[in-house]
Amino acid sequence: MLTKRIIPCLDIKDGRCVKGVQFENIRDAGDPVELAKWYAQQGADELVFLDITATNEGRKTFAELVRDIARHIDIPFTVGGGISAVADVEVLLQNGADKVSINSSAIKNPQLVAELARHFGSQCVTVAIDTKFTEATGWKVYTRAGTIETEHATIDWARKVVDMGAGEILLTSMNNDGTKAGFALDITKAVSEAVSVPVVASGGAGTMQHFAEAFKVANADAALAASLFHFRELEIPDLKRFLKAQGVDVRV
Repeated sequence: MLTKRIIPCLDIKDGRCVKGVQFENIRDAGDPVELAKWYAQQGADELVFLDITATNEGRKTFAELVRDIARHIDIPFTVGGGISAVADVEVLLQNGADKVSINSSAIKNPQLVAELARHFGSQCVTVAIDTKFTEATGWKVYTRAGTIETEHATIDWARKVVDMGAGEILLTSMNNDGTKAGFALDITKAVSEAVSVPVVASGGAGTMQHFAEAFKVANADAALAASLFHFRELEIPDLKRFLKAQGVDVRV
């Protein structure tokens, strides 16, 4: 059995790490290079870097910042934001990324998933899914940093992108994001059971118990958090010791 992974997320805006609540009310969370170094030292299993305004601003991810972060860490590094072509991925891999995360571009052009998987291998391609539940529509996929609802039902979209070559799903519940009320266990469990690749739970972490639930109840392969780690409300070594005591297999 693979160990469960703890993944801090650096949401980047204007070269700074930021964090919001339900994709709004963004506030500064620090220098991304210093945070990345800290997480690698703390025992994070991976690091995710998401340039959260690249798509909406119609520009590419900051390759120079990616390079600066990669130079200071020795853990797997996933980068997303503004990726729409094979050439974009080549630039990021050349600057130190190990994997890439695509979201809006996959919705706009699903063939991109297959194209990237052919060029770089499925293990390099994470598809991020921003999902939101409403009584009227159930769990639907949203695009452009959570601002536009698509016609895609979340589980159907997850199955589709995996069939096309995605090697991992990064599932963020917009309802739970930044609330610290816990992960969206129902949709995370449903997606985990529907696909054959690892699923990363994202959105809503507030306590150590929430991480245990993501792994033991929702069957997530990894759990991602941002503000909880950025503002030192929870230390990764403490979290891993807790999870180990709960019977969750983690790398300590």
